Parts: sequence; C-alpha cells; structure tokens
Amino acid sequence: MSLPNLENASTLESAMQLMIQTFHKYSGNEGDKYTLSRAELKELLTTELGNYLGNAQDKEAVDKVMGDLDSNNDGEVDFTEFIILVGALTVACNDFFLEYNEKDQKKK
Repeated sequence: MSLPNLENASTLESAMQLMIQTFHKYSGNEGDKYTLSRAELKELLTTELGNYLGNAQDKEAVDKVMGDLDSNNDGEVDFTEFIILVGALTVACNDFFLEYNEKDQKKK
C-alpha cells in the first residue's frame, strides 16, 4: 500500500501515515491483506509495541489482546480494531506520564 508523499506533513499527519503503513506491513503476510491474523498480530505486538506491552511473546497475552480487540469475533483484527489498541495504549501512556509528572512536581 502506498500513501501520498506528504513532504510538508505535520507531525500528527506523519504519525497517522506511520500507523497505516505499520498496520499494512504486517497485515498482508498471510490470509486477508486488510486484517491481522493471530500470527501477524503477535509479530506486530512483539516488534512494534514490545516496550509498552511487556511480554508480547506470551501466547496467553497475545490471545488476551486478540480477544479484546476482535470485537466482531472473526478471528482477525481489522484496521479499526488495531487503532483502538493504539488509542488505548496512547491514553494509558499519557495517564502514566501525567501521574509521574504530578509526583515529580510534589517532590520539588
């Protein structure tokens, strides 16, 4: 999949483009090229989100993420379901850093 070259793209536009490219980097490896199979999801989680998800190698952890994301129970994760994961992780990271900064400010 090729996205337009956004030479003057903003930071947010670049981030959106990277999310789309990352999803499709993994989604076309087996089966439907517009969804992530369990194996594709595991590879994406391990390679791209390992620092935030902890033990993405753990089969039970991958199964849990897959079950949570696969809202239509078709055994695959589509782009919308993937974006829900990225959004939820982003909110969790933001909350963590806000909490961390508040604690740091109280120490001063």
